Amino acid sequence: MKVMIRFFTLLFLLTTAINAQTARLQVIHNSADPAAASVDIYLNGEILLNNFGFRTATPFIDAPAGQVINIGVAPGTSTSAADTLKNFQLTLQPGQKYVAVANGVLNPSSFAANPDGRSTAFTLFIKTMAQEAAADPTKVEFFVVHGSSDAPSVDVVARRVATLVDNAAYGDITGYIPVPAANYLLDVTPGNDNNTIVATFEADLTGLTGGAAAVFASGFLNPAENQSGQAFGIFAALPNGDVVAFSPKTTSRLQVIHNAADPAAASVDIYLNGDILLNNFGFRTATGFIDAPANQIINIGVAGSTSASAADTLKNFSLKLLPGDTYVAIANGVLNPSAFAVNPDNRNTAFTLFIKTLAREQGESSSNVDFAVVHGSTDAPAVDVIARGVATLVQGAAYSDITEYISVPASDYTLDLTPAGVPSTVVASFSAPLSTLGGGAAIVFASGFFTPSANQNGQAFGLYAALPDGTVLTLNPVTSIKEVGGINAPSNYELGQNYPNPFNPSTSIRFALPAKSFVSLKVFNVIGQEVATLVNDELNAGAYSYNFDAKGLTSGIYFYKLTAGNFTETRKMNLLK
Repeated sequence: MKVMIRFFTLLFLLTTAINAQTARLQVIHNSADPAAASVDIYLNGEILLNNFGFRTATPFIDAPAGQVINIGVAPGTSTSAADTLKNFQLTLQPGQKYVAVANGVLNPSSFAANPDGRSTAFTLFIKTMAQEAAADPTKVEFFVVHGSSDAPSVDVVARRVATLVDNAAYGDITGYIPVPAANYLLDVTPGNDNNTIVATFEADLTGLTGGAAAVFASGFLNPAENQSGQAFGIFAALPNGDVVAFSPKTTSRLQVIHNAADPAAASVDIYLNGDILLNNFGFRTATGFIDAPANQIINIGVAGSTSASAADTLKNFSLKLLPGDTYVAIANGVLNPSAFAVNPDNRNTAFTLFIKTLAREQGESSSNVDFAVVHGSTDAPAVDVIARGVATLVQGAAYSDITEYISVPASDYTLDLTPAGVPSTVVASFSAPLSTLGGGAAIVFASGFFTPSANQNGQAFGLYAALPDGTVLTLNPVTSIKEVGGINAPSNYELGQNYPNPFNPSTSIRFALPAKSFVSLKVFNVIGQEVATLVNDELNAGAYSYNFDAKGLTSGIYFYKLTAGNFTETRKMNLLK
C-alpha cells in the first residue's frame, strides 16, 4: 500500500505538471473469477496497481481529469501493458469523485448465467458523485453495488428499520443511503419476497459517524457452479482503502427455561432436531444462551427424564428462528390440564413453549438492570407487579403474558404482587436484590401453583430470575403468599416437602391453611435444637410459601415443624454444601 501511495503521489506530480485538472478516484476489485484473483492495473500504459487482490480497494487518490484515460487489467503475472486482458476508456470530470468497481468474469460461458439476463462479462461499474465523508456529519452514508454475478434481484432490509435496497439486479448501484451509526442486521431477500431470507449479515457501523462507504455484494451464491469461486458475502470499502467484511449470521441465540410445574415434568429431556440437547433438565432451571440453527424449521422435543431417544418425546414444537436474533423459550403449563385447577382468566394451561423474542444477554445501560416478566403460574389470576415506593412495573399480566423489557437502576427492591387493578391488596411480596446486576439482564418468571393442593401437590408459587449464564435466582418472599379472589381456600391443612431438597443454602417450605389459624413454623437440627423460626403469627386461610436460608449452618439433616390449630406435622430436609 505504501508503494502504491508513493506511486500515486509521483503520478499526481507528473500529471499536474502537464494538466492541472484532477478528479478523485477509488478502485475496488470485486471480480470473483478465480482467474482474476490477483490482477495488475495499468493507467495509460503504466503500472498503477501490482497484484491487486480480490476484495481489496485503493484509497481515494488524485487521477487525471478532462482527458481520456485508459485503464488496463492484466493477470497478476503481467510484465507490461501488452499483457492486459481488458481495457477501459474513461473521462473523469475535474473536481468530481468516482468509485470504479472491477466486476464480472473473464469468460461468461464458463460460469452460471445471471438469473435476470444481465451481462456478467468483466467490466468496470462506475459510481459517480462519490463521497469521502458523509454529507450529514451525524450519519453514516453508503451506496450499495450488486456485484454477485449469479444472484437474482434482491432487496436489502435493515431488520426492523427499513428496506435499504429495493429490487436491485446485478450491476445496479444505489444512491447514497444515510443511516444512524448503529449495529444493523441486514437481511438479503428476493426482490419480490421479503419473507424469504437468503442470507443475513451483521453491519456494525457504530464507529463510522460522519463517514462514507461503498457496500458491495460479492462472490457467488453457488460456488460449485462457478469454478468453485469465493462464496457470497457483503463487504464495505472505506475511503482510506480499508475493506470490512460484514459478518454472516447463520445462527440465533437461545436460552431455555423449565417452568412447567406439573410434577410429571419435574425433570425432562430436551431434544433438538432429534438429538439430545438437555438431559434431566430440572424444574426452575435454565440453560445459558447457546447458538441454535436459524433460518430453518427446527424441532424441539420434550420427553420424560428416562427417555432413550427422540422417539420418546411427549410434546414437539416447531420453530423458525431469525439469524442473529436472540430468544428465550420457557417450557410451561401442564401435560393434562383436566387434572389441574383451571386458569381464573380461562387461559389455556396445556404444556407449551412461551417464546420471548428480542431477548437480551446484557442490559442497555451499565447502571441499569433490564428484565422481562413472564406470568407462568397456571392457577394464578392476572396481577400487577409494583416496585414498592417506586412504580408499577407490570399491569394486568395474565397467565402466559410476557412483558417488554423493563429497565431499572441496579438497586434492591421489594416487589408487591396485587390483583390486576387493585393496588391496595397485596397478594405477596418478594425481595429483588438487583444492586449487583448493573449492566445485566434477566427473565423474571412467576412459577408454581397458588394452591398446590388443587394441583397434584405441585410446587408452590414463587418468583425467580434466570440470568443469561443460566443461573436461576430465587426472589425470596418477604410476606406470605395469600389467596387471591377467585381461588378457593385449601380444604385441608397441609405441609409440603421443601424444594429444592437437598438444598444449598436456601429452600422454600410451603403449607396450606383451610381456616384462619395461629401458625408456628420452626426448623430444628438432628438433636432437637431450634435453629430458626419462620412463622409465629396468626394467618388467614390460604396457601403460603416461606424461604429458609441456611447459609450459617453446617451440612446435615434438619427438620421443619408446622403447628396450626390442632394440626401438627414434621418433615425432614437435607442441607448439602
